[in-house]
Amino acid sequence: TGDEVLNKITQKALSAHSETPNPRLKQILVSLIKHLHSFAREVNLSEAELIEAIIFLTKIGKKCDQNRQEFVLLSDVLGLTMLVDGISHNSIASTPSTVLGPFYRPVTTPSPYGSSINRTDQGEPAIFQGKILTTENSPISGARVEVWETNELGLYDSQDPKQPDGNLRGLFLSSEEGRYKFIGIKPVSYPIPTDGPVGDLLKATGRHPFRPAHVHFRISAEGFVTLTTHLFVKGDKHLETDVAFGMKDGLIVDFVEVKDEEEGKKHGVSGHFYLTEFDFKLERRKEGMSEEISIE
Repeated sequence: TGDEVLNKITQKALSAHSETPNPRLKQILVSLIKHLHSFAREVNLSEAELIEAIIFLTKIGKKCDQNRQEFVLLSDVLGLTMLVDGISHNSIASTPSTVLGPFYRPVTTPSPYGSSINRTDQGEPAIFQGKILTTENSPISGARVEVWETNELGLYDSQDPKQPDGNLRGLFLSSEEGRYKFIGIKPVSYPIPTDGPVGDLLKATGRHPFRPAHVHFRISAEGFVTLTTHLFVKGDKHLETDVAFGMKDGLIVDFVEVKDEEEGKKHGVSGHFYLTEFDFKLERRKEGMSEEISIE
């Protein structure tokens, strides 16, 4: 019968991978084959649709370069990134994690405590400060605090040739007391890139492309699990409909406007500015935890 023929195809594909020497790779591939074959049968996938899917994934690959990762974008908008995040990071004591995003670029040279990451005079100045702590509230000294955000128009430097290279990106080291501080700008909500295949997918499904206003953080320290997270602006209209499903309630913060110019001078800014304070808590790395994958 037809079902018997289809079952034999699936069994042959599974048998072909039965001798995979790496047990974890074998587990993943076997499960992937089972689910892929079941999916194709469930939706009665046609040859034309399979070819269309292959063309789509090829376009995704061609859109990737050193400044943009379209596959990450695809994973984000399908909710897969946040699903894996939830599986991998389930500590309730540490700061919630969220998506890395497709525009992460490592910064290797630390900037001075309290300095600015804004290499232009655009945007509303915002001071970010707080502590890097253990889950027991002890300070972590020398933690690497990587930060990046869009400009006031919602563009990262790698998207916008008008911006100086490295604009609104920085690396800071926490002090002996675990403190961090830097000057950026108040973040704005923005659409993810829609000029590629992921944008075509959003249009085809009637979804909006917006992410709520946020600043990215990636915090690492020896002996601790690296934290990839955001701080979101309280009151942003896209908080509940984040296209990347990345918003978590524990990451929403107030940006308090300060109009006292003398207070601004103390922080190295002129005119009004915004102030936000947030303490990040890192989970200790336990014996047997899986190794972190380098993304640099």
